[in-house]
Amino acid sequence: MEARAELRQVRISPRKVGIVLDLIRNKPCEVAMATLKNTPKAACEPLAKLLKSAMANAENNHNMDLSRCYVSEAHVGAGVTLKRIRPAAKGSAHRILKRTSNIVLVVKESD
Repeated sequence: MEARAELRQVRISPRKVGIVLDLIRNKPCEVAMATLKNTPKAACEPLAKLLKSAMANAENNHNMDLSRCYVSEAHVGAGVTLKRIRPAAKGSAHRILKRTSNIVLVVKESD
C-alpha cells in the first residue's frame, strides 16, 4: 500500500526544494519529520505540511501503521513560471523568472 500527497504551485524554486527532498527520501516518517523541523531551509515548512498530509492519508484512508511507514518517493518538478519585468539601463527591461514547484511525496509501509 502507498499513500500520496501532492503540493502544486509552491512559490519556491524546484532546485531549492530538491536539496531538502534528498535529505528525507527513504527515511522513516518520524525521522523525516524531525529532519524537516531542524533544517534551516525555506522549503522545509511546506514540505513538513505535505509530509503530515501524506501520513494522515496513510493512516485514515489506507489504515497503515505510521510507525512502519517511510518516505518511498519524493520528487519535485517545475510548475508555472511567473514572468516579471525589472527596469534596466537606457529604458530597457530585464526579465525576472519567479519559479514555482510541484512536489509529490509517497509514503509506504515497510514489510
